[in-house]
Amino acid sequence: MHNYLLVFKVTPLFSLLFSFLICLPTFAQAKAIELNRIAAIVNNSVITQTELNNRIELITQQILQQGTAPPTPAILKAQVLEQLIIETLQMSLANSTGIKIDDETLNRTIKRIATNNKLSLTEFHNVLENDGFKFSDFRENIRQEITIRRLHERQIHRAVVVSQQDIEQFLSSQPANVNRDKSFHLAHILIALPEASSPEQIASARNKIDSITTQLDEGSDFAALAISYSDGQQALRGGDLGWKKFAELPTLFANVIPDLGINEVSKVIRGPNGFHLVKLMGVKGEKRHNVNKTHARHILIKIDKKLSDTDAKAALIKLRKRIIEGESFAKIAEAHSDDMGSAINGGDLNWLAPGETVAQFETAMNSLSLDEISQPVRSAFGWHLIQVLERKQFDDTVAFERNQAQQIIRQRKIEEDTETWLRRLRDEAYVEYRNVTQSDNT
Repeated sequence: MHNYLLVFKVTPLFSLLFSFLICLPTFAQAKAIELNRIAAIVNNSVITQTELNNRIELITQQILQQGTAPPTPAILKAQVLEQLIIETLQMSLANSTGIKIDDETLNRTIKRIATNNKLSLTEFHNVLENDGFKFSDFRENIRQEITIRRLHERQIHRAVVVSQQDIEQFLSSQPANVNRDKSFHLAHILIALPEASSPEQIASARNKIDSITTQLDEGSDFAALAISYSDGQQALRGGDLGWKKFAELPTLFANVIPDLGINEVSKVIRGPNGFHLVKLMGVKGEKRHNVNKTHARHILIKIDKKLSDTDAKAALIKLRKRIIEGESFAKIAEAHSDDMGSAINGGDLNWLAPGETVAQFETAMNSLSLDEISQPVRSAFGWHLIQVLERKQFDDTVAFERNQAQQIIRQRKIEEDTETWLRRLRDEAYVEYRNVTQSDNT
């Protein structure tokens, strides 16, 4: 849901910090006067007027930076407050189910964010402080982001299963006359329907989407309407769904998107969760998928209570010396390797694609010339001797497509289940709105 948080750039930093701050329930930017009135009661939690005003201020600045006209204050306030309610419910559930993020995990994540921005941790800290953001607030916001992600993994992701039958049905359902290498940049407006919606609720939603369609026909901006009216998770980003390959398109949109022109908006699409409008913002193509594979073999000596780390490495040094002096790598692997699966084949691992082995093994393997025997290499499995026999480029498109299909189906199921789960979480919550007002500067 918020994957972009950990890879954002810092140019300009304010805009990019906003992209994660709007997804989190608190932001403690300093103000001369704190307004601690309650904006809403959400089960046993509260959303304060200060939180609401700060979030509205951030989102308003982001909308302006995108070149989009903000909606009226009342509409923006309603959208932002609903976002805060959803986030508060998720954080409350995470806390009640014992999800805690320790400082070590938090520190690793922040260090990775700094590295992604090509900054040291000290430099990143200084950039934040210079732009008016407390580093302590940043840390807690990231902690909350990780917490929500862990909650989704526990409540939704773990239950998602993709079968081989799912993959076969997916691949066979792809139309032959569509270039599946194309990617589409999409924007989206959703007018949601509750579960078991009544005819009156359906009619009301239909009227609302028809009104939006009329405004688009009259020249209104799609992003501005998405910010004002959409119930989608990306509403406050102008409905922007980013780039998706054809196979990644929701089933509901797959037959519609290829027929749209650039900047064209679809007709109203009725789905199980509501009414949709989709705008095609761009198209690009991709080449076939080729992969460089390595044919390698290895000898593994595991570390256990009987054999120390030092002794395991020393044993491999002796085996390497024997191979260099002319003994058969395969025979020594058969006799000494602790990897029983490959030992019976002389240590042969067959053709390995990138990512199929642990990082330490792959890095060492990639540094070897053909037929070269590595020095002992340490991994989580023990100590290895590695020999590269061949390297070749394969057209891996078929296997790649099956792997992509598996990931796409899983992601579709996660997105659909997340929408349903969030809607149910919201429907079952007790929410009491108080007399919400905004300060003059928001």
